[in-house]
Amino acid sequence: MSNQIIFYIMGISGGLFVLILIAYFIMRSTLNRSDVKRIQQLREGTKQKKFTSDILYQKLYIYFIKIPFLNRYVRKLRRRLEIINVDDEYLTRRQTAKIMLNAILIIVPLTIFIIVLTYSDKLLLAILLLFEVFLIETIMSGMVDKLDTKLLKQQIGFFAEIRHAYHEYNMVEEAIYEVSQNDQLEISRQGEKIYEILISDDPETELEKYYDIAPNSYLKEFAGISYLTKEFGDRTDSNGASLYLKNLNNITEEMQLEILKREKLDYVFQSLSVISLVPVLCMEPLKNWAVSNFAFTASFYNGKLGFIVQLLLIVVTFICYLLTRKLKDNGSTASEYKDPNNTWQVKAYKNPIIKKVVDLFIPKKGTKEYKKDINLLKDAASKQKMETFYINRITICISVFFVSLILFAQIHNVAIDYIYENPTSEYNILGTMSESQEQEARNLTAQDNYFLDRLKGREVTVEQIKAELMSSQYYEDATDEEIQAAAERIDGKLKVVNKEYLKWFEWLLACVFAVAGYFAPKWMLMFQKIMRKLEIENEVMQFQTIILMLMKIERVNVEMILEWLERYSNIFREPITRCVNNYEAGAWEALEELKNEINFEQMVRIVEGLQSAVEKIPINEAFDELDNEREYYQEKRKESNERLIKRKGMIGKAIGFTPMVGLFVGYLIVPLVVIGLFSMTDTFNTVSTMM
Repeated sequence: MSNQIIFYIMGISGGLFVLILIAYFIMRSTLNRSDVKRIQQLREGTKQKKFTSDILYQKLYIYFIKIPFLNRYVRKLRRRLEIINVDDEYLTRRQTAKIMLNAILIIVPLTIFIIVLTYSDKLLLAILLLFEVFLIETIMSGMVDKLDTKLLKQQIGFFAEIRHAYHEYNMVEEAIYEVSQNDQLEISRQGEKIYEILISDDPETELEKYYDIAPNSYLKEFAGISYLTKEFGDRTDSNGASLYLKNLNNITEEMQLEILKREKLDYVFQSLSVISLVPVLCMEPLKNWAVSNFAFTASFYNGKLGFIVQLLLIVVTFICYLLTRKLKDNGSTASEYKDPNNTWQVKAYKNPIIKKVVDLFIPKKGTKEYKKDINLLKDAASKQKMETFYINRITICISVFFVSLILFAQIHNVAIDYIYENPTSEYNILGTMSESQEQEARNLTAQDNYFLDRLKGREVTVEQIKAELMSSQYYEDATDEEIQAAAERIDGKLKVVNKEYLKWFEWLLACVFAVAGYFAPKWMLMFQKIMRKLEIENEVMQFQTIILMLMKIERVNVEMILEWLERYSNIFREPITRCVNNYEAGAWEALEELKNEINFEQMVRIVEGLQSAVEKIPINEAFDELDNEREYYQEKRKESNERLIKRKGMIGKAIGFTPMVGLFVGYLIVPLVVIGLFSMTDTFNTVSTMM
């Protein structure tokens, strides 16, 4: 390469270096300008950090959905949260992971506490760990209910903003759109969904779809009233007020009453579920305390009778816990939502063999028994199908039968273990054994166990036992009195060991318990039906509010009112549905049949008003007393809610405190008194004999 070419290359390189330096200084001066600095600061402010709680929850969701046991709860939570979040996948995942994490943070320490507390009693430990499965459901349901109540509170502010926007735009859809864009609250997503429905090509069909997924009935009412106002226009009442805004005010008042009702129910029941579970956790510490302070109670707590009382307490606690949960149910749509076609019962019923077996138990369609079961499912507002209902009954029946046999066998094992492990010594009510006395008693138990192992399963007499004792090394130097006492003692133990086996009446009891298990789901539905009937007055008053909102809207007829009542009904859903189906065949006759099927006076008055509106007078005249006595009905609604909460609270406290009463009375006081009296009697008899 020539020197000239080298100089050219060096010159070009130097020139490029100078150009780079010039460009650097120009860019630096540009970046120092205030507007560029401001842009950089804004970018820094919106820049996502490497680690945030949102990122953590998104990653936790991915982990939770992959874990076999937890993914069932994750999917269950998703189904309930998707209703509130309306297609917001990011928020749904975040809330699901947050609720799951909170539940785990409660359950894991509780599990450790239970293991430490009951590690010596394997059966009690297994039962308590099984209880935790139901406790997880309670924790998650409580958290979702809070989100549902939070949405209700947001709706009050949302409707207040709708009022102001409606005054400005005088168009329903524009007012909803404007308010929905103001924030990122959960209610804004519902508002956007309702806006999309109102501007769609077929709003009526889209509205019907929304009714199936709406989080609560108040959003259904709001969407329906907004649609009717958009279609038929707004009207003014005698005072010149907008009918649409008046209806919004009616819905708001309904929501305020519902929020107060839920908050009071939460306050009444906030600790009852925990109180109903506490006795199960306290059994082992209570047992240890009683045995350490009153040694004579060891025969009860470590023996068969104590084990039976313990099992009864566990069963009572489990039943009371379930009843308390059912009683506290606030009836929120989100908490009741469950896909009836995506359950293990439906999948099991698809198996041909299982289907044939289950069909043998299901009553034939058209029979009286079939109609009773169908009506019970509807009256209890259960989402179960007839097939899943009977699969549950059969499964519980079989499970209870085998669990009963296992528990009976375990009762016999407890009695045998007590004979083999209890230190063989008689001591009085006033004290416990010293270490040397306890060691001596355990040595004597080990000697007796040697003879029990040789003689158990055989019918032997005391004389045969004495012969066995005298031929052993343990009693080579014993006196006749000592051998006689030992033979009688071993004979008593041997009789207990030989009779501890499954007997015919225990098989019969297992069958009885299995039958009770078969009817348990039906009894639970009956309880749920009774609880829902406590709210019958509340439902009728909601009907009155719906009629009050619809009766002044043009083109609204009786059939449309019945369709709205059907949509929001629970207790009266079945008769109202039949009335709607028969309406075309004869309006008056269909309403007359509805009136004959119900026996609640206020509901009968509503039906009579609808009958008057069919042929005689306009709807607004048939129900003019609802508008005139609005304040009275509102006060009556408040008083009705107060009575409902008081009644539920009384029933809930009676059920919730039953296990606690059973624990202290049946598991502590009665054993102490009864066994103490027997021990004192034996002590006095011994002293009398010695004297």
